This record gives sequence, C-alpha cells and structure tokens, in this order.
Amino acid sequence: MLESVGALTGSPWIYAVVAISVLFDVFVPVLPSGMLVIMAATAATAAKTAGVPQGVPDILLLTLCAATASVLGDLAAFRIAWRGGERLDRAIARSRRLTSAQERLGTALARGGGVLVVIARFAPAGRSIVSLGAGAAHRKVREFLPWSVLAGIAWAGYSVALGYFGGQWLGATWLATGVSLLALFAAGAGAAFLVRRPRPSASAG
Repeated sequence: MLESVGALTGSPWIYAVVAISVLFDVFVPVLPSGMLVIMAATAATAAKTAGVPQGVPDILLLTLCAATASVLGDLAAFRIAWRGGERLDRAIARSRRLTSAQERLGTALARGGGVLVVIARFAPAGRSIVSLGAGAAHRKVREFLPWSVLAGIAWAGYSVALGYFGGQWLGATWLATGVSLLALFAAGAGAAFLVRRPRPSASAG
C-alpha cells in the first residue's frame, strides 16, 4: 500500500483521493483517512529528500486539502443531522454515546468554548458523534463552524507533520509509517479518554 500511495504522489489525483477519504470519513469512520494523509506526506517528503521533486505534492497544500475536506465533511454531517427528523432523533436517543456527546457539546458551545470539538476530531468516530450531535441539537452554525475549522487544521497539521518527520528521519519505509501511525493512534486514545471522561459533579454544600 505504501508503494501505491508513493506512486500516486506523482499525480495531482493524490489531493482528490485524500479529500474524498477525509470528507466521507465522517460518515464511514472506518475509512483510513488519517493513514492515507500520513502515508502521502511520508512518501512526498521521502521523495523530495531523495531529490525527486517531480509530481511530489506540496506539504502545505496537502494540509489545506485535508483540513478543508474535514470541515466540509463536518458541515455535511451537521446539516444532515439538523434536518434528520424524528427517525434520526430516535436513533440518537437510543445511543448513549450520541446522547452524552450531544449534551456535553451543547453545554460547551453555550459557554462559548468548543474544545470538545477539537479533541473529538482525534478520537475514533469522535468527529462523527460530535458533528451529528451538534446538528441534531440544532446548535447554531456560527457556534460550531469555528471549532470545526480549528479541529480540521489541528488534525490535518498533526497528521501531515507525523508523515513529514517520519519521511525525513526514516524515509519512505514501513517503519516510518508505523511509527507515525502509532503516534496518531496514541493521540486518538488520549482524545477518546478525554471525551468519555465524566464531567465532575458539583460538590454538595
């Protein structure tokens, strides 16, 4: 797979593949969008380090592509949940994760802070839960969008940086990809812990 992605970096299609993967990851969380971004950045950096600049995607453009697709996917899920109707409401009511996320996100946005949106972007399926929860709760777009943009930039920047430094230090190898993916999964595990951590209850008296 690494060789296939490396070959694809010689074509502008790499941007489309990354954008589509990241865009639809909000609906199908099993899509390896993070892995694809890391592998593309690793292959691009390793090729450039080896003196093969032809067709190598620009790291900044790759970051912007992934971040933009992330925000567009969030907004699509947000809008779908907003207009979902009674069927979606019932589905969310049956899901403890979606209900909890909906309540926590509503509280966070109402207080003027949406750090939960940023943290959840790194957690497995966290992006889907937060985007759908915000839409189903009929939060205002101006409350959700800035945090979605910040989350997309943070996630894309982190993923590309992992691939970049992996390619710089270890080249286009499975070791570089493995180390980068391990760091991505570690961030996801930490984010999942923070998202699921129960809110402290106010002490009586």
